[in-house]
Amino acid sequence: MNWLNYHHLQYFWTVVREGGITNACKVLHLTQPTVSKQIKQLEEQLGEPLFKRVARSLELTEAGQLAFDYADEIFSLGQEFIENMQGVASVRPRRLRVGISNVLPKLISHRILQPIVETDGDIHLICEEDHTDRLLAELSIQRLDLVLTDAPIAGTVKVKAFNHFLGDCGITFFATTALARKIKGRFPENLNGAPFLALSDSSLTRRSLERWFDSVGIRPRILAEFEDSALMKVFGRDGTGVFAAPSVITDEICREFGVKVLGSTEAVRESFYAITIERKFKHPAVARIAEVARKQLFGSKN
Repeated sequence: MNWLNYHHLQYFWTVVREGGITNACKVLHLTQPTVSKQIKQLEEQLGEPLFKRVARSLELTEAGQLAFDYADEIFSLGQEFIENMQGVASVRPRRLRVGISNVLPKLISHRILQPIVETDGDIHLICEEDHTDRLLAELSIQRLDLVLTDAPIAGTVKVKAFNHFLGDCGITFFATTALARKIKGRFPENLNGAPFLALSDSSLTRRSLERWFDSVGIRPRILAEFEDSALMKVFGRDGTGVFAAPSVITDEICREFGVKVLGSTEAVRESFYAITIERKFKHPAVARIAEVARKQLFGSKN
């Protein structure tokens, strides 16, 4: 077995935390050549450069960032272990690392996670936003506790994980007052030919909307497509086009983006899932998130 030299890892971790080798040497009470040599040996053991020189400073490489994230967790846990063994109650908040799919509306993510921040004072919440497949890769190596997304994990994905359904809701369409005046007719016929802001083709909601448009004989004029639903709403706030969002956040959208409701449909449902590597929730905060989302946000009795 190839054992990791934790002294080398600690020197590297200290260099990053202190902002450079000079400051790290003062903390470690070591000379600069000694620290540089130890980090070089760590890089040789890992087979990857951890730093790259930019101008006169050092920046982490991708491998260096990964190494620092693990080192930070290792030495934080090590300190907690020492305190507990010495009978000193650790006051370090328990970390909850949440991956949020970039197609998920940020207002939904906030509504799901806010109860934990408000009621669980011992939770240190860490949020990471990215494409779902990348988040699932992080989940598989336990760098995340759960992933929030709008679709269950597919059987073709090579990650052993479990879907936990949080709830679903209908879709509401929004526009500025000025744009709404220009759109003639009753809903949903008034969407036909209307300027429309859509999520990207990778979004399950986008595909569901297109099927619904076909079923009712409506074809909006798509002006722009977005990976980020928050950016889409900003364009909608400026009156660029109509946009759709989950009905459970209607009040927040109208208030924050200064738009009004054109109409709603229950024929298109947007679903929300928490994905974990455990069949049952072990992290108490994850269980709390699911309970609050199901009962309070989506009104499910399950």
